[in-house]
Amino acid sequence: MSDFLTEASEIQNELASIRHQIHQEPEIGLDLPKTQAKILAALDGLGLEISTGKALSSVTAVLRGNKSEKTVLLRADMDALPVTELADLPFKSQIDGVMHACGHDLHVAMLIGAAKLLTKNKSKLNGDAVFMFQPGEEGFDGAGHMIKEGVLSASGRKADATYGIHVMSSSIPTGTFTTKPGTMMASSDELHVTVVGMGGHGSQPHTAKDPIPVAAEMVSALQLLITRSFDSFDPVVITVGQFHAGTKANIIPDTAEFQATIRTFSPENRSRIQVETVRLCKSIADAYGLKAEVKVVEQYPVTANNGSHAQFVGKVAADLFGSEGFLEMPHPIAGAEDYSRVLEEVPGSYVFLGASVDQDFTKSEVNHSPRARFDEAVMYRGAALLSELAVRSLNEMV
Repeated sequence: MSDFLTEASEIQNELASIRHQIHQEPEIGLDLPKTQAKILAALDGLGLEISTGKALSSVTAVLRGNKSEKTVLLRADMDALPVTELADLPFKSQIDGVMHACGHDLHVAMLIGAAKLLTKNKSKLNGDAVFMFQPGEEGFDGAGHMIKEGVLSASGRKADATYGIHVMSSSIPTGTFTTKPGTMMASSDELHVTVVGMGGHGSQPHTAKDPIPVAAEMVSALQLLITRSFDSFDPVVITVGQFHAGTKANIIPDTAEFQATIRTFSPENRSRIQVETVRLCKSIADAYGLKAEVKVVEQYPVTANNGSHAQFVGKVAADLFGSEGFLEMPHPIAGAEDYSRVLEEVPGSYVFLGASVDQDFTKSEVNHSPRARFDEAVMYRGAALLSELAVRSLNEMV
């Protein structure tokens, strides 16, 4: 058994305690003072070079290994979601309407574990390790903020390799790691549309310019645009999650508005769909003599792993946990991640870790569910993998 695996198993209870503390006091967005304080307390005494963010409650810690010009960056996100927790846990969220429903509390604990393991074994580290504790993954672009504040060069030079882990409450066997070369997750953007008509009485629609059916036609036409204009082997997903119009059954409103999320798996389709959705919505409005105010709000790019680093993750995971410890992802998923910004700048790989609490992981509640639960017993495996990746990548990959 690997030294890291043995040592990680020995601190599993400590990691669970850290996770419980973070889970009970979840915070949303970029300002996470309580979570930041817990991280700083856990890292205290390790001899790391620690800095905190200016525009956000981030924590960046640098471990100096053997003298070398190489750096590996390990990342964990730390924010929660605006979800009311319905899972019955002894360490259930104590904050109304806020929950760690995506497992970021486990991510923080695993990265703290890796910091402890690597500090104990820093003589094996042929270079420096940067630990990136990032707020605001859930729609606040925390990674972008940290990059602007210099996290990629926290060691004094730009990182040469990067790795991060995300737990999944379903879809993957518990304790199993999975990733793939190339595109792993989709880009994410939002489409905001306001159709401007002219209000009137519901009994006399001919005297008004009704924006509701025009907006409804746009919603349907967006799906037709996807199926008839984009290659099914390079998919595009558009889901309208909000539609608002009117105040009363017999009143035609002045405006109707909707918002949609757009997911793509290639930079080419991302650029193209942004143009096509604006053109389509404006054209439909124009066809009926109305106006459309259309805006695309860019969020996160495609999460694309470096091919060599993704294969390296698979090899290291199999070396640590046996062949059953790693499965290659068959295809990307349509979720999105701001860690994609780090991977645009530094070669590396993201990896999923199964953390279902059920024997049949396919029946578990998914991430973001108010009933989502995560098997924290996998955390030592995540800490061990991050540590092994850090040491071996500096010797084998950079």
